[in-house]
Amino acid sequence: MLKKLALVALLAMPLSAFASSIDVANRGGVLSGSSSGLSLSDSIVFMYAGTVGSNLGSLNFTTGAFTSGDAEMGGTLAAGGSFQIVGNGTAGVPNGVIFSGSFSSATWTLVTLENGTHNYILSGGLVDPSGQVGAATQITINTGTALFQGSTNLSSGDTNLVVAPEPSTLGLFATGLIGLAGVARRRNPGRPLV
Repeated sequence: MLKKLALVALLAMPLSAFASSIDVANRGGVLSGSSSGLSLSDSIVFMYAGTVGSNLGSLNFTTGAFTSGDAEMGGTLAAGGSFQIVGNGTAGVPNGVIFSGSFSSATWTLVTLENGTHNYILSGGLVDPSGQVGAATQITINTGTALFQGSTNLSSGDTNLVVAPEPSTLGLFATGLIGLAGVARRRNPGRPLV
């Protein structure tokens, strides 16, 4: 019986380690770029974990410098920079810093649409200093028929924050499994533990 409970515990533990995610959407703000990288200032968060509002907070970032390509034609950016999402406490959104981290990787891609307009997409991975939160972000701008000339207004952005369970949560889960093993042993005291 104990072996069966141990097997259940081993199978269930990875399920508890799955992280939860929070989707954050933003719009507006000024995106600037040069060979030293990209930066976004004063973008407004309008969606946080399913809550939608006209202004739920702000999103600002800077990337590392371009390691290949450039801001006009697209390329790869160095890890680093900063990325911060701040909530303003509206409609149950946390008040204060929600995420503060840096880019683990980033690419700036130029896409020319059939009508001759240009979209630029910044996509990248994010990490916070503790390693407890990871994220992926995608920022899109449309420059019309012109190429990116160093500064433009942001169309939209989407960031998916992935929150790993805290070690204390996993500890509580393990304690619960040990308790279940004890209950099972009491119910069947005469049965062998094998």
